[in-house]
Amino acid sequence: MTTDLKIGAHVPAADPLSEAKARDAEVIQIFVSNPQQWKKPIPRADAEALRSSGIDVYVHSPYLINLASPNNRVRIPSRKLLAQTVEASALIGAKGVVVHGGSVGADEEVDVGFERWFKALDSFDVTVPVLVENTAGKGNTVMQNLDNYGPLWSAIGDFNVGVCLDTCHTWAAGADLATAVERVTQFTGGIDLIHGNDSKDPFGSHRDRHANFGKGEIPAELILSTIREANAPVVVETPGGAEEQAADIAWLREHL
Repeated sequence: MTTDLKIGAHVPAADPLSEAKARDAEVIQIFVSNPQQWKKPIPRADAEALRSSGIDVYVHSPYLINLASPNNRVRIPSRKLLAQTVEASALIGAKGVVVHGGSVGADEEVDVGFERWFKALDSFDVTVPVLVENTAGKGNTVMQNLDNYGPLWSAIGDFNVGVCLDTCHTWAAGADLATAVERVTQFTGGIDLIHGNDSKDPFGSHRDRHANFGKGEIPAELILSTIREANAPVVVETPGGAEEQAADIAWLREHL
């Protein structure tokens, strides 16, 4: 069922097509701006080449974005930067823009985050699907509990949205990978992208540290069965450069 899945990696953004070739990747994920800054993405000179390459491109939004923040000085710039990222992603023909769920204030109920997500997506034209990624954290994080896809989708499901499920984050958050796809699908209708990662840390650690396949704590068959069930494109975000990620991609192809 899954041997025709497109498999690839998050690659450096300077020359992503060469990076894809070095990894034998059919799909790539890139940043279109500095992930640690609020700067607006600059139009890419290789936009046409990316659109016509035959390689599916996904964009990961900057890590600073927190659409659920109680702080206006974070929440409002987050909306603006996400809108700019979606616009830049449309120019390169991206299939989706991955965004972390973010976090509410320490003294707030997580439900307020769903309302803030709605206001964010209602503030611009979502021309490229926004893929909400589950996270490994705890406490006031919005998307460490997979069941939160339910109320989140009640709030934003009418927008152009989808799901990015990260295997490391799911494991680290203490969620059962064996049932994760089914749990999320009941709320959202399916998984749009898988971040395929092993984890350096034990189950339920709430630590977001990725590992290469076979070198982490997640049983190999658990990773593979999750990917099979999701039946979505796979992006590995594993350590190392082209050689290490090429080995991870080849491992997935062999075992799937």
